[in-house]
Amino acid sequence: MSLPYLLRLLCLCLASFSLINAVAGLLVSFSSRGAIYVAEKIEPRSGTRFLFSLRLLPLASGVAAVFGLCIPSYLWLEPQGAPERVGLVCLTLALLATASWLLSIMRVSRAIAFSVRCKRIWQQAGWETYFTGDSSAALVVKQDAPLLAQAGVFRPRLVISDGVLRSLSSRELEVALQHENAHRASRDNLKRLFLLLAPDPLPFVHGFSFLEKAWAKFAEWAADDAATRGDSLRALSLASALLRVARLGASPRLSLLHTSLVADNQDLAARIDRLLRTQPTRQKTVSWMPIPATAALLATGSLATLPLWPATLSSVHWLLEEFLR
Repeated sequence: MSLPYLLRLLCLCLASFSLINAVAGLLVSFSSRGAIYVAEKIEPRSGTRFLFSLRLLPLASGVAAVFGLCIPSYLWLEPQGAPERVGLVCLTLALLATASWLLSIMRVSRAIAFSVRCKRIWQQAGWETYFTGDSSAALVVKQDAPLLAQAGVFRPRLVISDGVLRSLSSRELEVALQHENAHRASRDNLKRLFLLLAPDPLPFVHGFSFLEKAWAKFAEWAADDAATRGDSLRALSLASALLRVARLGASPRLSLLHTSLVADNQDLAARIDRLLRTQPTRQKTVSWMPIPATAALLATGSLATLPLWPATLSSVHWLLEEFLR
């Protein structure tokens, strides 16, 4: 394959991704309030999955269109020796996609660099210990700051200040640690990485702040539920732990790839009020289709569309030809 041929393909892929990501991203942004309303009607664990999937829908749609339609149709139907020029619209969209991806990579790089810097500082000023029921070593930092968090993406590690250890009772500490272990079990730090990596609909236009804040709130609620397990005494202990940690002072600055026990004081009152309900209102759960049934349905739909595949690729190639002009 010649270099101009590959460069045209790259330009088309970036332009196609930019268009689909922008359209899908704007639709998701405009429907975010309705989506959050739906998430409030189901249990927090399902709500976090729903909002997380919705947030990554533009990225998934763009990637699927590029690898499932754009590249196959171009390689199959585009002759390599045909000289073609890239149009202004296509070039502009390709540059927008490049800018969006560069900004996403910069966000992730800054978050990873700050996370590594925090970890290095904590290791220099702390020591390892083991808590009952946890097989992995936790890092205790010698400071009075309200620090209790899961640090790391692929192998999260519990970090706690000795000020928090002195402030919490044994029961409060136990349920607080269960809260952080719930974040680790659900891989919330890895999900934060994907949220940072997902490009915005347009460069410098972040239309998902409202949706991402709602996801973070439901993630905290889900971790609270996993830690308390429906026990009112454990819920009371966790509420007390939240108050004690919050009263230690301002939380230290953490990376966006960290999950903290008290991450946002603005949502603290709502969390404590929710924990203190003696008879929490049972939320209506949505009957989600089991994963095997969903996979079988998608496989059946894919097989049903195989006879239309050549016609689909021909139509896509015609659109790409128009796109290039």
